[in-house]
Amino acid sequence: MAILHQTTLTPGKLELLAAWLPRQPWYRRGPGLPRLDRAGGFRLDDPDGAVGIEFMVATETGGGGDQAYLAPLTYRGAPLAGQDADRALIGTAEHGVLGLRYVYDGVRDPVLVRQLIALLNGQVLAQAQRVSDTPDPSVTARLAGSPIPVPTALAVTDGADGTAIAIGSGPVLRVARALAPGDGAAAARGYVEAGWSRPDGSPVRGPFVTVSQ
Repeated sequence: MAILHQTTLTPGKLELLAAWLPRQPWYRRGPGLPRLDRAGGFRLDDPDGAVGIEFMVATETGGGGDQAYLAPLTYRGAPLAGQDADRALIGTAEHGVLGLRYVYDGVRDPVLVRQLIALLNGQVLAQAQRVSDTPDPSVTARLAGSPIPVPTALAVTDGADGTAIAIGSGPVLRVARALAPGDGAAAARGYVEAGWSRPDGSPVRGPFVTVSQ
């Protein structure tokens, strides 16, 4: 169970994301720091209790519309090991209780990917974003066929349409980055679907992750 501390993070998550988002291939706007608002998301628990895992939605307004982005984040007390670690680092922040935290793009963090697979396999429940030890029943995860195996290594590719995580020679997890409303059930193999809020407060839902193969 992850314990959520009601404290400060400096710089804040939105500040870190504002500097990081424009450098990503799936970012939909022009140069310059975006103005972001929190719009939703959920958490997963690390069974070892060492890594914070959050699927955060941040909405950028302006330019004639609004765009919601999905940022799967991990929070660590020490740097992530591995050849992709530097690329995955979004930034560092000082937590009011836990001290220095390393904030990563979680698609490249094996702990997040392992727990995402457990969610798809029906082995864990999505947790509320801001309340400790509280499942979030609004998050829907479905998978057809055999369970997805836990990978020994990650093959992660970013593109204009999002991020693909290849699980060996088998399934591919496709993580939406620029979110759009829709029905996750349209996916051929499986999906994780959740909701977020538009700038006017109206709710909307769509697939966060889909599974192919």
